[in-house]
Amino acid sequence: MKKVSEIMTRNVDFVTPLDNVYEVAVKMKRDDVGVIPVCENDQIIGVITDRDIVVRGVAEKRPGSTKVTDVMSENLYTGSLDMTADEAADLMADKQIRRLPIVENNKLVGIISLGDLSLAKESDSAAGHTLTQVSEQRDQIQ
Repeated sequence: MKKVSEIMTRNVDFVTPLDNVYEVAVKMKRDDVGVIPVCENDQIIGVITDRDIVVRGVAEKRPGSTKVTDVMSENLYTGSLDMTADEAADLMADKQIRRLPIVENNKLVGIISLGDLSLAKESDSAAGHTLTQVSEQRDQIQ
C-alpha cells in the first residue's frame, strides 16, 4: 500500500495573506491547478480554490484586488506524510474534498489530489470511490 508521501505533489506554489485574488488566479493559470494554499510564516492557514474565487469573489462582485483571506477556505482538512493513499482517499471522500494539503508540523510539504490517487496503481479503486462519494454527496447537497 502506497504512502501519501510517495504520490503527492511536492513543491506546491502558495500565496500569503498579503496577496490578492488576481495574483492567485494568475498562479492557478500558470501552474494549471485549481487550488493554491495560503501560508503565513511557513504555516498553512487556508486554501483558495477556483470555486472560492467564483463563489466568494466574482459572484460577490469583489474586485481582483480583494485579499485572499476574504475568499479563502479556512476550515482545513490536512493529511500527513505517513498516511496511506487509501486513508487519504477515505478522508477526502468523507469530507467531500478533491484536494488534501499534506503537512508536517503544520508546514505545507505537498498536496494530494484525486488525480494523484488515480495515478497510483494500488489506489485506482480508492480514487474512483472517493470521486463517487464526493460527487454523490455534492449532488445531494445541491
